[in-house]
Amino acid sequence: MFPTIIFGIRPVSSCGTVGTVQWMDRKVDKSVSNTIRIVELLMNLLRTKSIEQSIADADEPGRKLKRSLSTWDLMIMGVAVAVGAGIFSVGAKAAANFSGPAVTISFAIAAVTCALAIMCYAEFATAIPVAGSAYVFTYATMGELLAWIIGWNLILELFTAAAVIAKYWGIYLSKVFALMGADVPPALSIGGVDLYWGAFLIVAIFTVLLVLGTKLSARVGNIFTLVKIGVVLFVIVVGFTYVKFENYSPFIPTAEPTAGGTADVLKQSFFGFLTGAAPAQYGTLGIFAGAALVFFAFIGFDVVATSAEEVKNPQKTLPRGIFGGLAVVTVLYILVSLALTGMVSYTDLAAAENPTLTTAFEAVGNTTAAKVIAFGSLIGLTTVIMVLLMGLSRVVLAMSRDGLLPRALSKTSEKRSTPVRLQILCGALVALVAGLTNVDLLEEMINIGTLSAFVVVSLGILVLRKKRPDLKPSFRVPFGKVLPVVSAVLCLYLMTNLAVETWIFFAGWLVIGIVIYFAYGQRHSRLNEKFAEANEAVNRPAGHTTPDSADEDELTRV
Repeated sequence: MFPTIIFGIRPVSSCGTVGTVQWMDRKVDKSVSNTIRIVELLMNLLRTKSIEQSIADADEPGRKLKRSLSTWDLMIMGVAVAVGAGIFSVGAKAAANFSGPAVTISFAIAAVTCALAIMCYAEFATAIPVAGSAYVFTYATMGELLAWIIGWNLILELFTAAAVIAKYWGIYLSKVFALMGADVPPALSIGGVDLYWGAFLIVAIFTVLLVLGTKLSARVGNIFTLVKIGVVLFVIVVGFTYVKFENYSPFIPTAEPTAGGTADVLKQSFFGFLTGAAPAQYGTLGIFAGAALVFFAFIGFDVVATSAEEVKNPQKTLPRGIFGGLAVVTVLYILVSLALTGMVSYTDLAAAENPTLTTAFEAVGNTTAAKVIAFGSLIGLTTVIMVLLMGLSRVVLAMSRDGLLPRALSKTSEKRSTPVRLQILCGALVALVAGLTNVDLLEEMINIGTLSAFVVVSLGILVLRKKRPDLKPSFRVPFGKVLPVVSAVLCLYLMTNLAVETWIFFAGWLVIGIVIYFAYGQRHSRLNEKFAEANEAVNRPAGHTTPDSADEDELTRV
């Protein structure tokens, strides 16, 4: 007969009810405990950082940036980072391999997509004028995990872009020397490893400038930018003198299948892969593939938003500077693409191993213009590197302030209010990757990182408006919910027009980022309860100290 519990008396037995009940109690307790942990984990992943806290953190002593940039500085910064590799090489590649003369439409599509996304950035930036751009905006609306992913993608975008363009700068420098009659190789072989010395040189120069001060860097950038705008205008004026209207026909080349094979599958657009289309180039889909490629030319404007914390009167300055720069760049791009495809047939560009604007002028026999373009390319890439290095350090600064990356990285100089140690670290890593690796294989990773941020920021506007209807930013995206949704859809579609291999690399990058977040960021986040007192200390009036200030010191050491 089995033991029973009668009148509260429980017989003791090694295999009886007491053991069973106690075991079941432990099992239930463990199950409840695990459920609570899972719920807590999910809540942590979705926790958001208040706008007020973000603004307070931006004023934290020892981690502040100086507001010194004007509307003109911002506009020039946007032009500086956009008028570079995009206008001198990417447009020619898109015309040669994807769009033909319709590359003009590709630029227009990319410009419209960028304009819609930048409207969302402008609304966010005037509501939360701090460093970090899309990362900060996402943290305030969609939660910590997604904010980390966007920040991680911005690091991908800015780091890869800076490294790729630094390497190109060294190659262009050798071309300029060659045009002057000097044979200076772009790379030196050391122990069987190719060292692109030019990348080290240019990154070192601008790292020093950025350490000395953002305003000083902006002034140097302004001079270089005005010079390269002059070169671009020269290209447009001279280029149109060689235009032959027959080169515009067919304006949209007929789609052509590629040779096939695994390599072509990896190179074809992700959209084509998903729909089962055979690998091909040109045609209507080629226009969108070209737009996805030339979007690289517009990446600078999210970097401009990253500088929100260093802008004087950001509510007015940011929208004016961003949209002014975008308007200038779009007009220049469309005029250059019309001159390029009118000068030579897109088939001639496709025959070149690495088509650029120089290829077109060499084809019409104007070597003088080719020399000017080589010089303009060098100047153009110079300012791009500067702005990308600044943007990279500001994104990492914002993430480290929040504890998702080591807090020591967010320290700024008392004298110059710049993140000295972080800027040097970013510069050193960019120089090493640009100078020692074949980083140009990852060019499209720049675009996919940018577009993913654009998608989230566009949707984040809808969340921000719903969560904080009390906010009255000085700029609001017009037409209610329509334009943010259109922006997100367009950006997502352009993402699908990037190559399959780009998506594979992107997936790998995300996996690495998620591992780092759970291994470090999630545990060290300042939104954790153990950092509550330290967060409170940051928000106290200056000079007010309490015994709890030790918590803030501990937080700094994390």
